[in-house]
Amino acid sequence: MYQRILVATDGSDLSRTAVNSAIELAAAIGAELVALYVVPRYPVSYFEGGITISVEDIARTEKQWNDKGQAVVDSVRQEAEARGVKAQAVVSQSDLVAESIMATAKKHNCDLVVMASHGRKGIKRVLLGSETQHVLTHSTVPVLVLR
Repeated sequence: MYQRILVATDGSDLSRTAVNSAIELAAAIGAELVALYVVPRYPVSYFEGGITISVEDIARTEKQWNDKGQAVVDSVRQEAEARGVKAQAVVSQSDLVAESIMATAKKHNCDLVVMASHGRKGIKRVLLGSETQHVLTHSTVPVLVLR
């Protein structure tokens, strides 16, 4: 069936459902797991000309975001391995979340992507669109969407 499953997570309660299901599925069919967290780049252009932000502050913020992402996927990896599932933890830095998910699936030869139906709420979802919808529309591998 599936040999390598990519599970995209943002650490939210909703994505936790996708993580749990992906680990359960991988354990049941003997597949490997790739846990992915996409870290956005610091939005420097939003403040351009308005306020001054030092390079050090930007680097510190991006490091904090990256460290959080690494902790999330390391936790997924540890949980999967405790269930006997071989797993990798991947953190990607990109403002294009859906593209990063699809690129990671391709890079790691994943034959299934598992993700939550949505992670953002309110105005963020309206402005940014649905990453899940974008992956569903453009992915070349099957996508399992969980609510």
